[in-house]
Amino acid sequence: MTTEGCHLCDHAIMLLQAVLRPGDAEVDLVDIAFDDQLLEHYATRIPVLRAPVSGKELGWPFGESELRLYLEDVGAD
Repeated sequence: MTTEGCHLCDHAIMLLQAVLRPGDAEVDLVDIAFDDQLLEHYATRIPVLRAPVSGKELGWPFGESELRLYLEDVGAD
């Protein structure tokens, strides 16, 4: 979950690019600004990663080690 102009989201994207290898996972950026429910739920929490199958989330702040553990946990790594 992200939105335009979110510098923390930009940092999270850079972390994803550093950690993920081609084929590890598919990443869809969802801008919460276009959905009232998402905006209400995530407005003060972004960036948030959400696994589509399990619904498990990883909210900011996180670093490379937390990201790797999360990806392993959701089966993306």
